[in-house]
Amino acid sequence: MGFYDLDKEQRDLIVDKIRNDIHDELINNKIEKTTTYFSDSDTYIRKAAYLSIGKIFNANKDLHQKIISMLDMLFLSDIYYIRQTVINSCGEIGLKDFSIIEALLKKALFDEHHAVRNAVIGALKKIIEKNPKPSLVFAKRYLLHTDKEIRREICHGLELRGRKYPQDILPLLKELQYEKTARVRNMLIHVIGQIAYKKGCLSVVAADLIGWENKALVKEAVDEIILVHDSYKNFAALTQQQAIDYLASVFDKHKD
Repeated sequence: MGFYDLDKEQRDLIVDKIRNDIHDELINNKIEKTTTYFSDSDTYIRKAAYLSIGKIFNANKDLHQKIISMLDMLFLSDIYYIRQTVINSCGEIGLKDFSIIEALLKKALFDEHHAVRNAVIGALKKIIEKNPKPSLVFAKRYLLHTDKEIRREICHGLELRGRKYPQDILPLLKELQYEKTARVRNMLIHVIGQIAYKKGCLSVVAADLIGWENKALVKEAVDEIILVHDSYKNFAALTQQQAIDYLASVFDKHKD
């Protein structure tokens, strides 16, 4: 029976048990039950485990080093679910302390399994949104990495911060404007579209795009922004037509 096949009271009991078991194992230098939770085939059990790690970290300063030692050990596992859950745990910890999980994120960027690398994207999205100062430094360090998948992961990881504060990530996105790999270029265009539809964001994004040298990419990005204003019309600050009119007025002013 899956986690969400249970009623809420049963789910709450399981979540409490997972957190208590992990806490007890941290105290007693054990990892047996934690390993079982981290490797569970049910996504929600693994989620309960990594959320528990975050809560224990926030509530117990004296356990910080033990938590990182446990995560370091678990990341050596051959089971990708375990490594994935380690990185999702890092996403919770990094909201408060990025430096303590930076080394694990770096290792995971190069993991052989896509699920672990995708966990890096999810972790970075959370961390950069809430704890941008150190995590943006990390992102910039790997933004132009020779491995195209690293570039793509870092670009995707910038997205959530950009939805509220596009000015924070636009300088990094600009560095990718001449990206030749389609998979990375498409992600860049996607992220630009995603950071332009919230209230107050379109003007910031448009003003920055005006200064980009790669006009062909800018045109693709503008087309994506217009498309997103329709796809996300229930959440966008402007209608699609308003976005079209605004972009036309801005770019017409800056024609050669």
